[in-house]
Amino acid sequence: MRAQLIPSDGGQPIDITKDLVVVGRKEDCDLRLDHKSVSKQHCVIARTDGMLFLRDLGSTNGTRVNGTRVRRAALLPNDQVAIAHFKFRVFLGPDEPEPGPGPEEHTQAMDREEVARLMKGQKEAAARKEQLLRNQLPDVYDDKG
Repeated sequence: MRAQLIPSDGGQPIDITKDLVVVGRKEDCDLRLDHKSVSKQHCVIARTDGMLFLRDLGSTNGTRVNGTRVRRAALLPNDQVAIAHFKFRVFLGPDEPEPGPGPEEHTQAMDREEVARLMKGQKEAAARKEQLLRNQLPDVYDDKG
């Protein structure tokens, strides 16, 4: 599985190749974000069984997933992650990037069964995400406090 953080500003994608990636401002962090808004050890990204998990390490400016400040979260494809003021999109996919469409390729019609199968897959993915985010301890900070 290929896992990447793709910067929202259009910078180079960051490959997540290790099982545990420490993100922060310190020089010994696996992913170094050199800005005063990033804590020395800001968060950890764990890669396991084809999934990514994020855990904030008590950072000052917080970590957000899809706009919500979190202590921990499962990351799904296309989730938006903000580490202090750095913003990324999560990419999860096959090890080898799929080749882009050739000049001979074009829009293709889909039959009803294929659309139903794809829609069912999206609903199941949403249900899995819902199950992963449930926890007895709150994973989300209240911005008011």
